[in-house]
Amino acid sequence: MSKIIFFDTETTGNTEKDFLVQIAYKNGNENFVELYKPPIKIPPEASAVHHISNKMVENKMLFSESKDSKKIKVLFENPESVLVAHNTPFDLMIIKKEGINPARFICTLRLTRYLDKEGKIEKYNMQYLRYLWEIEIEATAHDALGDVLVLEKIFEKLKKDLMKSENLDEDKAIEKMIEISSHPSLFKKINFGKYAGQEVASVVQNDPKYLEWLLGEKLKSDQIDEDWIYTLKYYLTPNNKLNF
Repeated sequence: MSKIIFFDTETTGNTEKDFLVQIAYKNGNENFVELYKPPIKIPPEASAVHHISNKMVENKMLFSESKDSKKIKVLFENPESVLVAHNTPFDLMIIKKEGINPARFICTLRLTRYLDKEGKIEKYNMQYLRYLWEIEIEATAHDALGDVLVLEKIFEKLKKDLMKSENLDEDKAIEKMIEISSHPSLFKKINFGKYAGQEVASVVQNDPKYLEWLLGEKLKSDQIDEDWIYTLKYYLTPNNKLNF
């Protein structure tokens, strides 16, 4: 029997160079949230998103030195645990820096893309989905625990939709969600730049040089862009023959 654990992190930024500032999780009826002092200063750009300042963490411990680190490591690495997050590759990268390596995970971002077969959803960020799907819940955006509470509702909707669309029972749906989450997902549309709103398949026919340039930029970036890199390589590969 899988143990579903919803979790979220707030960090010093959104690159491979960044660190944990706050972690929250929901494990059954247990809600946990705590702040930690990161090994680098929180830049104002990050504070503007999650409203956690350097003053708020100046007397906090490093996560690695806290009593919470061992408890969370045991919980998250339990073979029965399935970690659920939105854009899981980033959160996993952050907690792996702290020595936590979960065996199984579900990414609600990748699941949303998978189920949006016709590409009708304009944005896939969690707060957009919250209001698109009219999820009624008291939860503060960009606060780790607030995001966890929204995440749980999004997960339940996606699980229900997957069970219905593929005629799966709950256990099979969870396994399918893990499988979908384990590899990069394809973007159908470009949502930025001069081709915003256009199908990637159309852009590769009309301006492949742009996609080649974009791929180069993504490969150079220190942000976590696994899905975009996969998408661009997929469309730029003859006959779309690209393995995960």
